[in-house]
Parts: sequence; structure tokens; C-alpha cells
Amino acid sequence: MRLLERIFDLAIIGGGVNGCGIARDAVGRGNTVFLCEMNDLASGTSSWSTKLVHGGLRYLEYYEFRLVREALIEREILWGIAPHIIRPLRFVLPHHAGLRPAWLLRLGLFLYDHIGGRHLLPATRSVDLKRDEVGKPLIPNRYSRAFEYSDCFVDDARLVVLNARDAADKGAEIRTRTRATEIRQADGVWTVSMLNTLTGERSQIRAKALVNAGGPWVEDVLGRGAGVNAKAKVRLVQGSHIVVKKLYDHDRAYMFQNADGRIIFVIPYQDDFTLIGTTDRDYDGDPAKVKATPEEIQYLCTAASEYLAKPVTPEDVVWTYSGVRPLYDDGASEAKAATRDYVFELDTPGGSPLLSIYGGKITTYRRLAEEALERLAPYLRSAKAREGWTGKWPLPGGDMNVSDIDGLIVELQRGYPFLGHEHARRLARAYGTRAIKLLGDAKSAADLGQAFGATLTEREVRYLMANEWAVTAEDIVWRRSKLGLRLSADEIGALDDWIRAHSVSQSPLLEAGGRS
Repeated sequence: MRLLERIFDLAIIGGGVNGCGIARDAVGRGNTVFLCEMNDLASGTSSWSTKLVHGGLRYLEYYEFRLVREALIEREILWGIAPHIIRPLRFVLPHHAGLRPAWLLRLGLFLYDHIGGRHLLPATRSVDLKRDEVGKPLIPNRYSRAFEYSDCFVDDARLVVLNARDAADKGAEIRTRTRATEIRQADGVWTVSMLNTLTGERSQIRAKALVNAGGPWVEDVLGRGAGVNAKAKVRLVQGSHIVVKKLYDHDRAYMFQNADGRIIFVIPYQDDFTLIGTTDRDYDGDPAKVKATPEEIQYLCTAASEYLAKPVTPEDVVWTYSGVRPLYDDGASEAKAATRDYVFELDTPGGSPLLSIYGGKITTYRRLAEEALERLAPYLRSAKAREGWTGKWPLPGGDMNVSDIDGLIVELQRGYPFLGHEHARRLARAYGTRAIKLLGDAKSAADLGQAFGATLTEREVRYLMANEWAVTAEDIVWRRSKLGLRLSADEIGALDDWIRAHSVSQSPLLEAGGRS
């Protein structure tokens, strides 16, 4: 059993967007920070979202005005600090006779445009579906009127990894594949016992304050010896998505209303595909084993086909994914009505703080981190220093203007003329200005090493293993990228073989938190 002698100011259990966001903010304020994640970063809820940075238009129906306002403010803040992985997206909301009336949609969108301090994103406009190109994919003569509004698209898993990368660059210790097996408090200090799930090595660290950002496992973490009786409860809600081949040529997304009161999104995805989701159903079981059910797949196909001229069928589906949202249990009768707001529970057994997080959403992770540190301020030595800095400091690769992504693509092709346009575009949108660091001194395609398919090369794989905690092919093709949509099973298998042949096992307490 290895015991690290130093005592951290803050230890965090959970490497999703909330845990990594808190780690980044805390270390940037001068605290010493340790984070452990039992699997890969963003391997749970944070990589299975609808990929949106949005205010949550439908939350207005449940009077969640504070949450919507906060999320709308965060849209442009997050776009500003990560313009390579976040981009504006226009949504078309058709008016469906017999469902929400047009006046209610107009009122909701008026609030959406004005309560969140929108500065850069374009405002809502009315659309004549019989004349505008966005009406062409829809069933002819069924829908005549729509409203088009703004939100943003995000690469959710990369958002998590970049928060972790920035935290590590500033001194945080990040440990993946490291499960917290027991948490105990004595003499004003928490001791976290851990198991490296790759090597079987056991270790311990100590910290003055502890954050439980376990997501769907938040209650399970509390059961590992914390010695607290949590008042808050988690409600597990399953959200599933389907991906099909590209359904239309324009660049807008759709928000479709359903007769059951729910909505689904239909979103252009990875250039050649369309993403459709999500479902909302209570989940009972192991969150690690959640999968899209045949009933959910059919539901999404049917809901989309209510609007689209070319029906979507289960046979069209090329990929599905499903995640479990750890919502705060507010007693709502239906999963769709459960609050998406976040709730904290602060316990101080023996005087040592343990902050548990319930709920939250991708869009509000940065604000959640700020509020978490406000709650822990009495226990942290530097809690107030540099308050609010995370909304001004770009995430790794995001040190550019929001409109400069096309210029970066041109710069990459000028500096590395052997790169095809699509290859340069993918690298720019994934790594931003750090794509230049990834490519290094390469003078030809051969300098990038082995090609695994779909523009993925040995140079990029080595970068991800050294800098972004990638350990398996799954980490690379489904979380660091979505190249799994383009690579064959044999190609992914060959990548896994290469990784196993080139991996070096390291002790979880001796390994640096990923090189910068």
C-alpha cells in the first residue's frame, strides 16, 4: 500500500465534467488538488449527452428560470474559452397544430433571447417552411410555420478532458483507472484508499476537503465509509440517442415536439451523420450497463418520422449510445419533469468537509464548480483568490477568437501541406492551437507514423496517450474523437493491439498527471 505523504487541500472523486471542472477551478485558485476516476475521463454521463451547450428552452415550462438564465449566460462564456470544440448551432422549432400554441413558443423564445445576456449569438426569427430550405426535409404541407433560434454544439467528452488537462498543467494530480475503495476521516483529514484497476496496486492519499462528484455513483461513494447520512437522494434517468446517416444537406438542427409532451433533437453530426435524441425514463440498475433499448430506438425513430418526409427506421441506425443522468430527486412524478438543476449537500463529520453533488448539466458545469468552491471556502486556503477566472482563461487549444477556427485550418495546411483539408479540419476542431504541438516537426505524412484509418495516425495516438490519459482504443475512437463511426472493427482492433504493444505501466502515485 503506497501512501503519499503530502496532504492535499482538496480531493475529488469522479472524473466527469463536474469533477474535472472543480479540479481546474480549485487548482487555479492556488489549492493543491487530487482527482481520481475509476474508469476513463468522461466515461460515464458526461460523454453520453446530446452534445449541446444550451439554455434548455423546455425547462421554462417547469419555471426553472434561474437555471435557464444561468445556462444561457454560460453558453457564450464556454464558447469563448473553447471555440475549437464549441460552435454556434441554429435550431428550427416547427409549430405543430394541437400541441404547444404558437404564442407560447414565441413567448418562450422571447424570454430565451433576453434573460441570458445574449451578445454574439443571433436572435430568434420566424420561418416560412413552405419557402425556406429548412422546410424541405419535412413532410410536405403538414408544417407551415417554425421559429429558428440559437444554441451551441459541444464535443462533451473533449470538454471534460480539456478541463482535466488544464488542471494538470496547473499542478493538479489526475489519476484515471483509479477507484476510490474507502473514504475515512480522522483528525480533520480525509484518507482516500484507492485501487488501480489496471495494475491492481493499492494506494492512499490524504486531503483536508473532499468532493464527491461520482455522478450516478454519488450514493455508492458515500457508502464507502464516509460516515454521513445524506438527506439528498439521486434519481437515475436514462437518456438514449441514435445516430443515422445524414438526413439532409443544410446545417440547421431541429427541435421536434411530441404528443407525449416531450421533445427530441435532430442534429447534424460528424459531417456525414445525424444525431437524434434523447429519451427520458427512470433507470434502475448498474449505470455502467445502460444501453439503448429496442423500445427507445423505436420511440426516437417514430418521433422523428412524425416530421420528416423520409421516415427513420431502426434499420437506419448505425450507432446508439445511452447514459444515466444523476438528477436530484425532487419528487417529480415523471422523469421528463425532474429538475436539471444541481444541488449540493455539505457534511462535516468530525469537522472535515465532504461536498456531494447531485444533478447538473454540461452547460452549467463551470458555474457549478464556482459555487462548489464557494461552499468549501471556509475550509480552503485560497478559495476566493482568482474567483471567476475560469470564464476568462481559455481551455487548452482555445486561445483564439471564436471566429478564427477557419484561419487555424488554413494555418495547419500551410504549415503541414501534406495534410488533407478534412484531416486539418478535424485536428483544428479537436485540438485547436494545440494541433501544432501534436503535429510537431512532421515534414511528411510518413512522419506521422502508422495510419490506423479515418486520418488517425500514430503521432496523434501517442499524443493522446501522453497528454490526455488515453489507455485503450475505446478511449480514442469514442471519447477523444468519434472516429469509431468511420473505423471498422478490424481497424479498431489493430489500434488496440498497437496500444497494448506500446503502453508502459506506471504507478498511480509516481505517474505525473499527464505531460503538458
